[in-house]
Parts: sequence; C-alpha cells; structure tokens
Amino acid sequence: MKKEPLITSLKLLTEEKNLVLRSFDLGDALHLGAIAQSIGTARNLPIAIQVRIEDLIIFHASLVGSSSDNWSWIVRKARVVMLKQHSTLYERVSAEERGVDWHKENNLLDETHAIHGGGLPLITKDKGFVGALLISGLPQVEDHLLGVEVLTEFLAREGELL
Repeated sequence: MKKEPLITSLKLLTEEKNLVLRSFDLGDALHLGAIAQSIGTARNLPIAIQVRIEDLIIFHASLVGSSSDNWSWIVRKARVVMLKQHSTLYERVSAEERGVDWHKENNLLDETHAIHGGGLPLITKDKGFVGALLISGLPQVEDHLLGVEVLTEFLAREGELL
C-alpha cells in the first residue's frame, strides 16, 4: 500500500486559508514579530525572524545562535513569498508533486529565490495578500511549522481562533 505524504500542496493551501487575518497593519506586524521572538527566545532557537508588509521590513530579530546566513535565506524566501503570495514550502511541495524544476519554470535562480520552508504569506480578509512572515535557522519544515504556530498564536490573541 502506498503511503500518503505528510505534507501535500493541498494541505498547505488549506493551512493558508485557515490562517487568514482580519486585518494587518504596522502594529500587528510588530506584535506578530514579538510573538515569534518570544517563542524563539523561550526555546533557545537559533533563528532570524522578519515580518514584512509589502516590501517594507517592519520587524527583524536575529536570536542568539543565528548567523548572517539566516539573513540571506530570509531575503531569498521573501522574494518567493512576495512573487507567488504562497508559502515557500507550498511552492516547493507543489513543484515536487508536479515533477517540475520550480526555478526553471519561473525563470529564476536558486541563488536569488529559495523555495525552502519558513516563508509564509500574510493574507487578510479585506485586502488579500499584504506581506510575509519569514523564519530561518531550523530545518525547513520546522521553520514552516514555527511560522504556522506564530500565526496561530497571533490569531488566538486577536480572538480570531477559538
């Protein structure tokens, strides 16, 4: 019997639809970044965190143990999220499922665009896609899952998840 993959593009799209924000402004971006920083610090995670609204970097923190490599990954992940308005992990899994080279399909280079987990879109009910939450420093699926946890906590604190 064929085992179903744990992560599928359909599951990742469903996850994005479940993490839609009511609205999102500068204050929310700072709050979201603070949640990520708090979780990362409490767990001693060697991560860098960034929150963007459009191309504006609203929040950035490099936690103990992170390095300049994390900044490079964040920049590359941000380009993918801003271009495709989906998570970097979705883009990777979707390409794998379709059997295509994502970089060739999009005429982009791996050196400039990273389809590794940790880049998540910020989508609002009223405006649609508004920015990105970016995490780098853990294995890619863990970067992604931490981003999901941070967004879930943000929504819970805003009273949007019960």
